[in-house]
Amino acid sequence: MDWKNTKVLVTGGASFIGSHLVDALLEREAQVRVVDDLSAGKIENIKGHVDNNRIEFIKADLREPGIAREAVKGMRIVFHLAADHGGRGYVDLHQAGPASNLFFDGLIFYEARIAKVEKVIFASSGCVYPNFLQKDANKEIYLTEDKVSPPYDADNMYGWAKLMAELTLKAYHKEYGMKAASCRYFTVYGPRGVENHAVIAMIAKAFLKMDPYEVWGDGTQIRNWTYVEDIVKGTILAAEKIDDGTAVNLGTMERIKVIDAVREVLRYTGHNPKIVFRPDMPVGPINRVADNSLAKKILGWEPAVKFMDGLHKTTDWYFSTKNKEEVRSALQAKLTER
Repeated sequence: MDWKNTKVLVTGGASFIGSHLVDALLEREAQVRVVDDLSAGKIENIKGHVDNNRIEFIKADLREPGIAREAVKGMRIVFHLAADHGGRGYVDLHQAGPASNLFFDGLIFYEARIAKVEKVIFASSGCVYPNFLQKDANKEIYLTEDKVSPPYDADNMYGWAKLMAELTLKAYHKEYGMKAASCRYFTVYGPRGVENHAVIAMIAKAFLKMDPYEVWGDGTQIRNWTYVEDIVKGTILAAEKIDDGTAVNLGTMERIKVIDAVREVLRYTGHNPKIVFRPDMPVGPINRVADNSLAKKILGWEPAVKFMDGLHKTTDWYFSTKNKEEVRSALQAKLTER
């Protein structure tokens, strides 16, 4: 696909992942419109593009009457990343906010169809996978796309909304012919990340030299954190190569224990605190790792950044850009809020 002069909408384009996607689309010379209410995104993430008139930026809540209709008008491609979301603390402790995504996603898809948008690419999540498959840290589990099937058992209201959006896009393709793709992101991290997600929270605690240093759960939880640049590349490939609403995992197959990530953050930053485990805090699935075989097959995609390398890059970014007083004043709230 030739992105040059292609009219593209990125909802949530001032967010962590969204702003990196905007960067990549501009490198491909697309004409980019961003709509973001800045409730979670930051204008600083795209300020250079706004100041240089490289993008059209609309500060608005897409759920408000008429906003979504105006946002999709004239667009060929829609990347729908905007959502009511947060990290593990938010997903476990807040259900009403993520429930609004059921309405939100449906509205965007409906307006895109009415506007005759050629294709919608949806930012889905590993949260669509059944919880009962992810309970044993001692099993070597890799989640394949076909595991999202009845009996559905998504991860909190956030996961259910993502699942319903995927099914909606499949139905839209089948019944209306609208092209679509869903990208299941597996725990994204990297520069511009926010402290409500685990890797950035780990780094923030080391940045503040917290002692004792709290780790939620017992540290044995397994994740496959995926670097943001890899996620963006996979998302664009999905836009280029998937038409029928197929959902595809975008995640590494590295199996990383939370405690091992913590120890590397502490080693790399030279911080040597007492580690205190908090099993009373939200921990999420015990064993969540993607199988990315389908992405390799249909997209030609696989992650380029190993976790430890990406962790070091992210730590360097965080330590070089953050203010300790600002981080300290906001960290506790961010661990459980948006």
